[in-house]
Amino acid sequence: MKKIRVLIAKPGLDGHDRGVKVVSRGLRDAGMEVVYLGLRLTPEQIVHSAIQEDVDVVGLDCLSGAHMALFPKTVNLLREKGGKDMLVVAGGIIPEKDIPALKEAGIAGIFGPGTPIDKIVSFIKDKVGG
Repeated sequence: MKKIRVLIAKPGLDGHDRGVKVVSRGLRDAGMEVVYLGLRLTPEQIVHSAIQEDVDVVGLDCLSGAHMALFPKTVNLLREKGGKDMLVVAGGIIPEKDIPALKEAGIAGIFGPGTPIDKIVSFIKDKVGG
């Protein structure tokens, strides 16, 4: 069976990466192939890499408060550039009031601090298969 390919990235100027590294390792340990791009990326860089890597899932993480600008922009670019079938999930410090707008913008799942890895894994497997 084909492994689920996940690209994880941190758009914007957020420099906190401990949580996203834990999630990346957890997804890898669950049998997924994980490409972690790192910190301080533009939506354009993330989308370019997602298309080149032909991933099934794009995971975005933001703790800086810029999620309402960066996440929808990344989803829109992804759809424009041919990644319309890619599942987009997000994590970080996301206020409850922002979740409906982010889901409407195309973020399929939002996982805050403390979310068990198995919940993220199950969500991805349910949506992508595997």
